[in-house]
Amino acid sequence: MRGSFACGVAPLLLTLILAPAATTTFFSLPSPWGYRCDVGRCIKEDNTGVEDLVTLNTCKLTCGPFGVLWPQPKSATVGKEVVQFLPSNITHKTSCAPAVCELLEQAVVIFKDNLQRYHPDYAAGLTPWKGPWGPATVGHTLNLDVTVNTDATRLSLETDESYSLSVSTTGQTTTAIIITATYFGARHALETLSQLVEYQEYQDSLMIVSTAEVSDSPVFKYRGLILDTSRNFIGVEAIERTLDTMAANKLNSFHWHITDSHSFPLYLESLPKMSYYGAYSSRHVYYPADIRHLVEYGRVRGVRVLPEFDAPAHVGNGWQWTEKEEGLGKLAVCVNREPWQSYCVEPPCGQLNLANPNMYKLLGQIYDEMVQLFSPLDLFHYGGDEVNLNCWNTTAEIVAWMTENNNGLDADAYYVQWGTFQERARQLLTTANGEKEVTGILWTSHLTEAGHVDRFLNNSQYIIQIWTTGDDPVIGELLKKNYRVIFSTYDSWYLDCGMGAWVGEGNNWCSPYKGWQKVYDFSPYEIAINQTGADQRDLIMGGEAALWTEQVDDTAVDSKLWPRGAALAERLWTNPSANWKPAETRFIHNRQRLVKRGVMAERIQPEWCHQNEGLCYL
Repeated sequence: MRGSFACGVAPLLLTLILAPAATTTFFSLPSPWGYRCDVGRCIKEDNTGVEDLVTLNTCKLTCGPFGVLWPQPKSATVGKEVVQFLPSNITHKTSCAPAVCELLEQAVVIFKDNLQRYHPDYAAGLTPWKGPWGPATVGHTLNLDVTVNTDATRLSLETDESYSLSVSTTGQTTTAIIITATYFGARHALETLSQLVEYQEYQDSLMIVSTAEVSDSPVFKYRGLILDTSRNFIGVEAIERTLDTMAANKLNSFHWHITDSHSFPLYLESLPKMSYYGAYSSRHVYYPADIRHLVEYGRVRGVRVLPEFDAPAHVGNGWQWTEKEEGLGKLAVCVNREPWQSYCVEPPCGQLNLANPNMYKLLGQIYDEMVQLFSPLDLFHYGGDEVNLNCWNTTAEIVAWMTENNNGLDADAYYVQWGTFQERARQLLTTANGEKEVTGILWTSHLTEAGHVDRFLNNSQYIIQIWTTGDDPVIGELLKKNYRVIFSTYDSWYLDCGMGAWVGEGNNWCSPYKGWQKVYDFSPYEIAINQTGADQRDLIMGGEAALWTEQVDDTAVDSKLWPRGAALAERLWTNPSANWKPAETRFIHNRQRLVKRGVMAERIQPEWCHQNEGLCYL
């Protein structure tokens, strides 16, 4: 029976309830167990009514220095008492510039929706919050008081994401005071506040800690995930869910690897044949309205949607139409060429044709539209990895062009032309962006190898994204030459690893699977110290976990990204000094919370471990 059962009273009766449809039965009963907090752990004990035990959710909220906050804040004091309230009893007031207040209104709606999802009936599609409730619960109000001191509404690498949150309770009112420099800090504060709330199963209400003080800011400026939507198409709803979950974990950069040699799902109004020839089907296309929607959807949630147009390699399907267009010529070479092992790292192959000047005209058109779709850009990813020199050097048109221009045909000659291509691409993007320079991001590649990078790339114009291993000596060289970097090392932060091979047999190339513990423990600062003697915090922008989708589509994207993406989030937000072990119980609870919010996050442990903290160990 729902109602006023107190956790300290021993259960005497189990009542079988029939659901309204009379097709499902369930037990609604007081638990024979209760919990007490002991040295930061929730200890499960017989609920005899003698000791003052609390529910599991109550203990989770109030036990330990951070309760169940994720990622761990810079500093926090969480009270040991809770008060009950109903989601209908939330009020708010804001002090901010008009454009910021408009965003905050949306953020408060998201905050309230997240609290609704804590009710176990929500996911089942049943009507939640049926009570009955006592006068104290019905009369209790949660008041939000939010102050934002600047008018910034767009994220950049210089955005102040810090916030302070103070929770206090007087009588029938709990007040949450949020003070921040920017909207993005306020949004983070609302997320933290939502994690100070849980469902109270015996009162069929919400509960919030009666007092809390949080002062918080991220260690790294750039905290992201890469999602590839070319190898397999990922639907808009799945991307929305990804952005929601990134926001729940205070990640701020969604790196969208939107096209590749496999498919071209991006619809361009000036170049509709790119997706006509390159999309898997008419249902596997992102239209301009989809792009603009997702960019704004992310902004409201504190996440930049960062586009990548990978070139000069990783192009192919979608470019075939240019061969049939009079006067254009072949703009991409080696497209679907066999045997693929000779011309690219995975099928299908394809690279831009350096010998055809029309290629730059088309590239400029692509940039023009991408700038409009993702505007305003503070960062742009050029891709720029895994060029196969054999593709270019076995294409008659390119070989003839290289020879006629006395460029040579050795590897260094092609690197020079690749570097020239990259400079032309930068100029085209700048023009597309109204002559305003955009900081570019490039993958580590042959251009960034030892002794190469400063020949081809200006360290003020580019950030280098490291996808090789954590012990790659090029990391130290890049940092010593004052290049800014983003870490995405495949031996720690590639989330698609550990599956069966998708070509041939055995395991996929980057196996084994990267468990959340490995994701959590990888520290960019430690790598920098090992290679340069200093943490290089001014040059390390942050990091990304990558999900390449050879073996992922809508059905698996949640479980591949989460909850391991949350482990990355705490590493990049807090850079904890300890390893994963002290974070385990908070991590497991965070996974439970994500599931309540509709995320199909992978199971990490049996439920028994969640209910018996510290007993699942080696």
